Amino acid sequence: MAKRTTVYVCQACGAATPKWAGKCESCGEWNSIVKEAGAPPGLGGGVVGQKGRPMRKGRVVPLVGLSGAIDSAPRIASGIVELDRVTGGGFVRGSALLVGGDPGIGKSTLLIQAAATLARRGARVVYVSGEEAVAQVRLRAERLGLADTDVMLAAETSVEDILTTLADGRAPDLVVVDSIQTLWTEVVDSAPGTVAQVRTAAQAMIRYAKESGATVVLVGHVTKEGTIAGPRVVEHMVDAVLYFEGDGARHFRVLRAVKNRFGPTDEIGVFEMTGRGLREVPNPSALFMGARDTAAPGAAVFAGMEGTRPVLVEVQALVAPTTLGTARRAVVGWDGNRLSMILAVLEAHCGVRFGQHDVYLNVAGGLRIAEPAADLAVAAALVSSLAGVALGADCVYFGEVALSGAVRPVAHAPARLKEAEKLGFSRAVAPRTKPGEGEPPALAVAPVDQLVDLVARIASGRSVETGGPRRVASAT
Repeated sequence: MAKRTTVYVCQACGAATPKWAGKCESCGEWNSIVKEAGAPPGLGGGVVGQKGRPMRKGRVVPLVGLSGAIDSAPRIASGIVELDRVTGGGFVRGSALLVGGDPGIGKSTLLIQAAATLARRGARVVYVSGEEAVAQVRLRAERLGLADTDVMLAAETSVEDILTTLADGRAPDLVVVDSIQTLWTEVVDSAPGTVAQVRTAAQAMIRYAKESGATVVLVGHVTKEGTIAGPRVVEHMVDAVLYFEGDGARHFRVLRAVKNRFGPTDEIGVFEMTGRGLREVPNPSALFMGARDTAAPGAAVFAGMEGTRPVLVEVQALVAPTTLGTARRAVVGWDGNRLSMILAVLEAHCGVRFGQHDVYLNVAGGLRIAEPAADLAVAAALVSSLAGVALGADCVYFGEVALSGAVRPVAHAPARLKEAEKLGFSRAVAPRTKPGEGEPPALAVAPVDQLVDLVARIASGRSVETGGPRRVASAT
């Protein structure tokens, strides 16, 4: 019998060392290194298989004519439009996806709905649960109204047993494993959920996907920091990594791709959690803009882009005198460093002082904004709150603010304006565009070249959209 080696593996990042240490040199975590028994030589680094096995005939193909191979493996549309949008048009045959999210966010619900939809279309779908019994999964399917679908269920955690069962008969079109942290393999002498078990089990399932042509979806737990638990190498091994975002206080969920070898990584899918499962939201802007207080100062509507989809969201700011020696800055849904930059530009080039004020910034609805086009909306909300002047209820804002105080153009301006018009907005404050760039917008656009121009109008109590007086308040 081959002799097993002993290694010390960091449970945070998966780095292996020949001896124990109190601190991992790769990730810097303390007390995260655990002694594990490595796989014996000849198992290909712990993957179930044989050493030196010759590749089967047809495994090596010439690069010329590769398009024919691609045509023979089309995508599998899940039937859920928002899910297909994030994956790039559906599941790619032979690919492996990793889906992460907080407990109870709806990962299993989404995948059960996708599996049931594919089964109704005649696809062979296998759902393997390592956390629940078959009766528990069937009970959830009955609550969702999906008990009549031909989805094969199994409650198993052994990788060897799962692969043997999948090899019996025709290869399935979709395999869902919930979750990867519950699987274990005999080639690794450690408990399920450890770095070695997660890495080895994931590699075995990915190899099965590549060899059989089935799409394998792995569900992953997340840590308290919000990242997928287990070694980061698993995210590099799979073809796509999807995050399911949201919280129990809100009824909507956002599916976001952070890695996708076969599609975009800037698309989002929006769902609403109901008593009958997840419902698709075809118009997220209407959801994020619901119950908006148009008369309150410090609120600006931002016309943003999530991939190819325009999304309107309200940016809320509260500027209040501080009672502490150091003013506080709190941000939810935006980059805190970006907020510091906008505050510095407002003070240096616009004469707006925030040193004696606490600043709170929030993106309504829980959406997370990453693009710099929100700079202008954030600046307008900050000045509006400080001056006590409500912005126009029928106006949207977008534009990037430079360190010099100039407002720079952003991409997809026509799509942003079109979405605003569709939701009933009639005016927009945006950077000046060059003549001939796109079709003339139906909205009345007030071009802004310098941030100081926008600040002057708000601080003087005049609306940027109409120029009429509202309430005089000083922002300096």
